[in-house]
Amino acid sequence: MTAARDPGLQPERTRLAWRRAALAVTVVAILTVRLALLADRFGAVLAVLAILCWGVAIKLCWRRAVGTGVPRTGGRTYGAVGLCITGFALIGVVLVAYGV
Repeated sequence: MTAARDPGLQPERTRLAWRRAALAVTVVAILTVRLALLADRFGAVLAVLAILCWGVAIKLCWRRAVGTGVPRTGGRTYGAVGLCITGFALIGVVLVAYGV
């Protein structure tokens, strides 16, 4: 006989962690766009890329943050959000190398 699994507060903690991740991505996106807009046209292109990264990350985090339904990404959410964060890092490196 196996005992029923008691998740306790795990689902709530998971939702809160995804909300914190979404908030952190939003703050990084705002700072990246602000920094990118200090540059010329090249900065505007980077700002658009940052906004796209933010949109993708928020879309991926939202389903987990609100806890509606079972995630259907097949475990790819972590990798995709990681790619978005890497994109922000690359944009930041390019901006620093560009001299902004």
